[in-house]
Amino acid sequence: MSAPAGIKDRLTRAAAGLLRIRWFVRAPIWLYRARLGALFGGRLLMLEHVGRRSGRRRFVVLEVVDNPEAGTYIVVSGFGRRAQWYRNVEAEPHVRVYIGSRRPAAAEARPLEGEDAVSALRRYAAAHPRAWSSLRPVLEETLGARIDADGTELPMVELRCGS
Repeated sequence: MSAPAGIKDRLTRAAAGLLRIRWFVRAPIWLYRARLGALFGGRLLMLEHVGRRSGRRRFVVLEVVDNPEAGTYIVVSGFGRRAQWYRNVEAEPHVRVYIGSRRPAAAEARPLEGEDAVSALRRYAAAHPRAWSSLRPVLEETLGARIDADGTELPMVELRCGS
C-alpha cells in the first residue's frame, strides 16, 4: 500500500531539503577518509576534484548509477549543472575516485550527453526500481525539471579510472 499523494509530496520535499544541508551530505566523506567506504558497498563513491577558482582539493560522495565496465562509473548531478562539483570537473576533468576502502584511483571525468545519458538512467531504473521510484521525485524536486525515459536534464558524468 502506498502513501497518499500529499504525504508523498511532503516526503519528497523533505528529502530534497536534506540534500541541501551541508553537514548531512558531507558526513559520508569522513567515513571514506577513515577508509570505511566499504560500508556503502558499490552504490556510492567519493570523488576528489579541484576547485576551479581556488585550485584546492574538494570532495563529494555520489551515487553510482551505472558501472558499464570495470573501472568506469557513471554518476549524476542531482542539483544540475549548477552543482559545484559538476562545474569543477567540467573545468578540470582530471579527478580521483575512491571506491569502497581502496586507495584512490586517477580518473578522467566526461559529461554524458543524449542517448548515453538516457541509456545509463534506464539501466539504473531497471536494476533498482524501488530506489528509482523514491529517488526520481527527489531529483525532480532538486532539479526543478521532469525526468522521463526519453530524455533528461539530469547531468551525468562518466568517470573512467586509469586515465
